[in-house]
Amino acid sequence: MSSMGSSMQPLLKPYRMRDISLANRMVMAPLTRSRARNRDLLPTELHAQYYAQRASAGLIISEGVWISPDAIGWHDVPGLFTDEQIAGWKRVTDAVHRAGGVIFAQLWHTGSASHPDFFDGRPPLAPSAVNPGLRAPTPTGRKPTVQPRAMSEQDIRRTVADYATAARHAMAAGFDGVQVQAGFNYLISQFLNPRTNVRTDRYGGTLENRARFLFEVVEAVGEFVDLRRVGVKAGPAWSQTGEFVAGADALSESEYVLGRLNDYELSHLLLMGMMSDPAGGPLQQLAGDEMFRHFRKIYQGTVIANVGFDQHRGNALLADDLADLVAYGQTFISNPDLPARFASHAPLAEARPDLFYGPDAAGYTDYPPLEG
Repeated sequence: MSSMGSSMQPLLKPYRMRDISLANRMVMAPLTRSRARNRDLLPTELHAQYYAQRASAGLIISEGVWISPDAIGWHDVPGLFTDEQIAGWKRVTDAVHRAGGVIFAQLWHTGSASHPDFFDGRPPLAPSAVNPGLRAPTPTGRKPTVQPRAMSEQDIRRTVADYATAARHAMAAGFDGVQVQAGFNYLISQFLNPRTNVRTDRYGGTLENRARFLFEVVEAVGEFVDLRRVGVKAGPAWSQTGEFVAGADALSESEYVLGRLNDYELSHLLLMGMMSDPAGGPLQQLAGDEMFRHFRKIYQGTVIANVGFDQHRGNALLADDLADLVAYGQTFISNPDLPARFASHAPLAEARPDLFYGPDAAGYTDYPPLEG
């Protein structure tokens, strides 16, 4: 029993994540906010203020940050591939640490979910020349994706190295760790998905081959960052749009991938719940909390649950030991002091979706704290 008394909400209890002590079990989910409104995609003082305001989260996972110029696929998102970007992120992590927080960088490559507008008209790189059938958030609005360029093995080797370099840059910038974005419909998922990966070399065909890229990335990142400080965002909950519709093998394939993550002493797995109603599909048994119940038996390390959590459901999930931590997205956008509000059962401020993606402080750093 905790010395703080057994009545404490599970969300507010401290947690030891490998070698890092977290003040509570509430995670600020990775959230794209499109505030890097500058040519060099630098994080600014505005980013530092935004993240520091939310430092009472047990753990902050940054918005996805570009591992290289090839990775870009969303407007006004900061990078982690230049010295100037490292310096900008150092100001952010310093501000978070001064406020008592812990922050990981999410390493992001969009692959075929990107658009030629980011590459002077050239198509983006991807596992295979398959248009994913998505809409890319370009500087001039959302546009349909195109047929990408299939990566050569040399492109793959370079991209694996880009992940490793970005991880090294994250540590130089003062982040406490990194998370590899291997979920949703981005590059690593494109390798895993048999509809977007039709390669016939050692990166395609069998599930083991399609998963090779992910594990090469994890191992390359581990050359520069202690794996106990490396997390992975992954799972079967794709966007269910375009070519990212779960097939008959989606569940067994995720069981294989997440099971193999046990081979590494990772920081955590961020597991997304279903983002659309799975009824009638191959993932229908994973509705609601069943996603977490199912994979709790498969992945042995720290599990961060995400998607659709309020205070009651988060506490219940932890009380049932279906996860170790719970990630909050939109609620952290509009409630920078979310743990304090949960502690006092205070009312929550509503987020303003029209301001999620910029351009300035409005809807970003102007949500007042409870006492404000």
